[in-house]
Amino acid sequence: MKKNELEKAVAILYDSQTTSSPKVVAKGQGEIARKIIETARDAGVHIQEDANLVELLSKIDLGDEIPTELYQTVAEVLSFVYQVNEKFKNKISS
Repeated sequence: MKKNELEKAVAILYDSQTTSSPKVVAKGQGEIARKIIETARDAGVHIQEDANLVELLSKIDLGDEIPTELYQTVAEVLSFVYQVNEKFKNKISS
């Protein structure tokens, strides 16, 4: 990362029982981004690094659902996260 570029992070939450699509629940840059990432890591949440996706998601207001135009991209990320979680669960239970 170049010195003049700020680190950015966006956290999304998807709960199929309470909402029909993922929502932006946290976002920030610089120190706030680092805190979002640190909190996610401490909670065991998988971090997906994709600067283009973060840039798009950072334009969404907190609490808003992801626009339908981004469903495919977000679905791919969520699919990857679910796969990683399953592998991790299987590894722990073995």
